[in-house]
This record gives sequence, C-alpha cells and structure tokens, in this order.
Amino acid sequence: MLEKNVENKNPLEQNNFLKEVVGSQQGVRPEKLRVLFAGRELQSTATLQSCDVPEQSTVHVVLPTSGSSSSSRMLLLQERLSRGGGVDQDSLTRLDLTSSRLPSTSTGLAVILDYVSSSILTGCSLCIGVRNCSNFFVYCKNCSSVQPGKLRVRCRSCKQTTLTLNRGPSCWEDVLVPGRIHGVCQSVGCHGNGAEFFMKCASHPTSDNDLSVALDLIVTNSRDVPCIACTDIMDVVLVFQCLDRHVICLDCFRRYCQTRLNERRFVHHLLVGYSLPCAVGCDDSLIKELHHFRLLGDEQYGRYLQYGAEECLRAIGGLMCPSPGCGAGLLPPDCSRRVECDRKVGCGFIFCRDCREAYHEGACPTAQAPPTGEASQGFVVAEEASLRGRWERASLLLIQESTMPCPQCLVPVEKNGGCMHMQCPLCNAEWCWLCRVSWNRDCMGNHWFG
Repeated sequence: MLEKNVENKNPLEQNNFLKEVVGSQQGVRPEKLRVLFAGRELQSTATLQSCDVPEQSTVHVVLPTSGSSSSSRMLLLQERLSRGGGVDQDSLTRLDLTSSRLPSTSTGLAVILDYVSSSILTGCSLCIGVRNCSNFFVYCKNCSSVQPGKLRVRCRSCKQTTLTLNRGPSCWEDVLVPGRIHGVCQSVGCHGNGAEFFMKCASHPTSDNDLSVALDLIVTNSRDVPCIACTDIMDVVLVFQCLDRHVICLDCFRRYCQTRLNERRFVHHLLVGYSLPCAVGCDDSLIKELHHFRLLGDEQYGRYLQYGAEECLRAIGGLMCPSPGCGAGLLPPDCSRRVECDRKVGCGFIFCRDCREAYHEGACPTAQAPPTGEASQGFVVAEEASLRGRWERASLLLIQESTMPCPQCLVPVEKNGGCMHMQCPLCNAEWCWLCRVSWNRDCMGNHWFG
C-alpha cells in the first residue's frame, strides 16, 4: 500500500510523505525525522528518483536524540520503491572512479557524474541512454555473469546501513581499503564511525546479505578507446592497471585468458595468486582481483582454479600426479626421482619426478624444447594497436583537441561556443582564443565572433 502511495505522489512530495507516514505511526513530528540512504541524509527537497533508489532498497528514517548527533532512535522502513529518473550529484550510485588509479603524475581526477550537467565529461550518448551507463561492474553469483553493480555503505561495527559519511569516496582505494572513510552511525546504541563499502548486483532485487564482488578493472568506455586486440570500440571494456592503462574489450580479454590458460602461462605470485599481466606485457600490471577471470565461464574457470592449485603446490615443493583423471596433490618426503601417488587420495601411479612419465631407471627421454617467440604466443597485440588503446592517452588527446592553455596560468580551458573572448576560470585572465594573447582592441575588431 505504501508503494502505491509513494508512486502516486508528486516527486517533490515523496521524501516528505515518507516522514509523514513514519511520523504518524510513531507519534513524531515529520519535520524532526531524517531520511537516510546510501551513506547520506536525503534533504527535504530531494526526490526518490534523484537518489536512484532501486527496487527492494532499504531507506532508514531516524529521529536524532537531543544533544547527540551520533546516537538516534532508528525507525526502519523497508518497502518496494519504484525506480526513478535523474541522479543526484552526491549519490554513491553514480560515482565515477575510472580515473582513480592513475600514476602520481597524472592530471586525471575522480568525478561524480551528474546526468544533467556533465555531458562534456561523459559524452552525450551516455546522457540519452544510448549506452548502458553503469559506473560499477560486479560478478554476481546468482546471475553467474558480469553485471552492472551498485555501491552501498554500512557501519563497520553494527553492519547497519545507517551510516552517514563524512565525505564520499574519491578513488577505488577509498572503497576497497578499510578505514579510509568515516562517518556517523545513526543506529541506536552504536558508536561506530568506520565506513564499510560493499557492492550489489544492479540487475535484480537483492537481499541484505546478497553481496557481489567488485570488478574494478571493468568500466564503461566513455572515452571511446579502441581495444588493443581487435581495435573495435566497445561499450564496456577492461582497463589494465599498467602505466599506459591499456584497454581491452571483454571478448578479447576472455580469449587472452583462454589462450594463456591453454599455454599454462598464468603467473603465480606469492601475494596476488594465479594471475595475468597486461596483454601487452607491461611491468607491474598483474590483475589483483582474481574474480575478473570469472569471464572465462564456469568450465574454464574450473581449469583455472585447478592450475592455480597446482602452481601453489609446486611453489612449496609438491607436485600433481600426472596420471590421466587423477591429478592428486602430492608432497613427496624426499628428493627421490621415484614418486608414488598415495592411494588414499589418488590412483597409486608410480612416476618419475623429473619427466612425469612412468618411473624408469637411467636418464629421462630428451624432451622437445618448447617453441619460443611468437610461435608460442596464441595471443599477440600489435604495437600500433597498443599505442592507440590507452585509456590515459585518450584523456590527454581529448584535452589537447578541445582545450587551449590560459596564457597566464596555463590551465587547460575548454571553449563550448560563443565568441573568441575567453576568461580563465582559475585566474580570471581575459584572452583571445585565436591569438592566445591578452584580449585587446585588435581581437575585438578583427575576430571577436570568429
């Protein structure tokens, strides 16, 4: 019943309507109540549509106690709410962190997207819905696939989503590393102030405990960067965390992973695990969130887990039984070449530690040397394509093509129409777009309007 009443209300009245309903039930004046969602208080002028509240969301209506801003009487309201239109600028639901892991010399900044005013940043196609405009992607175990995600926050102490943030996250580290963001928990009796971010699948209604894993390398291709492998421009891509931030489409990433898996060329790292670097071969670019390899599909992901276990076993001096259909993990007690697969866990096969063939006396047969160079690479990235497919390069090119530096402070300034008379938003210097000098009478007379 409440759902219908909220839907029938004017958008500007929906927030106040929630306060009126809870206030009448609890005997509290509506103006004393506060509405909380996704880590922040919703102002009376905010609408449920502007807060991007999806179905099955939990909205908290709280009554602050007198003399304390960190303690409150919590009145929980959990109802089906209809999905709305525009997005509030401060909402966690539309936070863009695609520029948050750039080198220290980068000029890139994380920004909060506002569908009304940020078409220059995101591209008009995103604003009018031509593309699937999702700023987060997750692996959803219920969908068994990569899906758009939604970011939520809760109190680290009581695990309730009644925490109001002191500030919003500005980079992925703020989201993934505990203790970087704090706030005030509005749950009664809780004095926690630590923020704990979590992700949910945005493709279907979710329960409180139905969490998903954030795939932080997968982003919407708002910069139209071509894939380093197929050179196509796809809507959703994976951006490697190398210095060049190479871009690869999801189909080519899946093929890259499949090829390296067949070649047994994944890298076993002591801290990261069984992973892959950038497909171009860049240094220090191993994928740290291993759920990205879920793109392989269930069957191949199973192979990935098996191979990873084998590599981990080898790293501690063990080995796998080479008998077909067995694969038991073994830790032989000595360095003898003769290894017997334990029948309690395996098949009893006796084999040579060196060549993995049936045990034999004397030297092992000469093994054929593996192919080298490109002959062993089933997935190769062309140099020209790798130069074009750089996320940061696309941003720099956009700045170079659409802006000019202020003659006084050198900050890039974009011209979005009008005359040639420019004013720097930073230092307020007035200058000519064509001449790139201080605005003067010659500019007024010769090309004020081009």
